[in-house]
Amino acid sequence: MAASQLYSPVPKIIDCKQGAIRAAHLNVDGTYCITCGADKSIKLWNPHRELLLKTYAGHGFEVLDARGSTDNAQIASGSVDKTVMLWDVGTGQAQRKFRGHAGRVNCVCFNEESTLVLSGSIDCTVKIWDLKSKKNDPVQTLDEGKDAVMSVVVTNNEVLTGSLDGRVRRYDLRMGKLFQDYIGKQVTSVCFTNDGQCILMSTLENSVLLLDKDSGEMLAEYTGHKNKEFKCDSCLNAKDTHVVSGSEDGKIYLWDLVKAKLVQTLDHGLGSIAITSLSHHPKEPCLVSAAQNKLFIWRGDEVE
Repeated sequence: MAASQLYSPVPKIIDCKQGAIRAAHLNVDGTYCITCGADKSIKLWNPHRELLLKTYAGHGFEVLDARGSTDNAQIASGSVDKTVMLWDVGTGQAQRKFRGHAGRVNCVCFNEESTLVLSGSIDCTVKIWDLKSKKNDPVQTLDEGKDAVMSVVVTNNEVLTGSLDGRVRRYDLRMGKLFQDYIGKQVTSVCFTNDGQCILMSTLENSVLLLDKDSGEMLAEYTGHKNKEFKCDSCLNAKDTHVVSGSEDGKIYLWDLVKAKLVQTLDHGLGSIAITSLSHHPKEPCLVSAAQNKLFIWRGDEVE
């Protein structure tokens, strides 16, 4: 591999056979990958062995997001059918179905203890579901959003959301406070840097932005990719040295975090199709992405 390349430009490719894939996420330790698709199904893979492990079916419409719990025992999913479902990984059976959103569910995630599921919706809210409770009503609704919530992330003491109303909201659970940063661009994807100090976000204005979490100061802007119409995920590599983003031209873009310089593009070979979902391995130089009905696994030796 050339020294300037972080990843091999030749990926492994898996035909997931579930229609258009709406999301693909590695689990907490990078061993497994969850995909969800337009055919209403969720699939669990060992992407490193290109092996399908289990299929989960029960949603009424296409599934827009699905994530694994930190203990790998459960999967949460959100769908166009307005429901959030909880699945037993081993048996493949649906355990719970949560209703309460007034529109499609765009994003889901577990808290670190896997006791709560959070879901963000086109109805402008984030709902929090207590998995230990027998009740199927949300224990809390975060309703500060003025437009669709596209992305939600939770840590031990913070909830982070990105919304089409142009705002990133950070709820400090210990202090009981809400911090808002007005970006002025529709926000479609948010995440914390691995050190927890900064927030990375994708916007529908062909830019990925890096903010200081506490001050809200704009630290860097990453451009060159195309992102005007669709939610295209962005994330960081395991070492916080590079920013990774999908693009609407069929490529993944990688920038140096500090210099904001484009260092590599990865072409899916499908022409100008939006690469909306991607996920980076928590420790290794490994990246998965979804395009059409396929899952792509990119590996490499990352240069420092």
